[in-house]
Amino acid sequence: MRYLLIFIGWSAIVLGALGVVLPVLPTTPFILLAGACFAKSSPRFYQWLLNQAYFGEMITNYQKYKGISRKIKVRAILLMWLSMSFSAYLVGQLWLTLTLLLTAVAVSCYLWRLPEPPTLK
Repeated sequence: MRYLLIFIGWSAIVLGALGVVLPVLPTTPFILLAGACFAKSSPRFYQWLLNQAYFGEMITNYQKYKGISRKIKVRAILLMWLSMSFSAYLVGQLWLTLTLLLTAVAVSCYLWRLPEPPTLK
């Protein structure tokens, strides 16, 4: 089971990294999945992931506060809208364009409603 979780964790890291550059493929859920898999299978990989500048903060905030920072929300929503708009432009079919845009609206609403961790002053 340990090796299966490590495999799933690294697969999620790869998919999350691809999600940074590919439209419609999300990054955040895959990184959170990798964190959960590594937490149960490999303390070394889990610490490595938590020490990553971008992903570590995201995982810690999600675990502690069940949310993400406003900066991450804005960045995720902006990048999602850019990729969804570009994809909608490319597909050229009205029903598929509407589906992409409605998905973007739903995900934007979900992300914006997530709690934000307290800020340090």
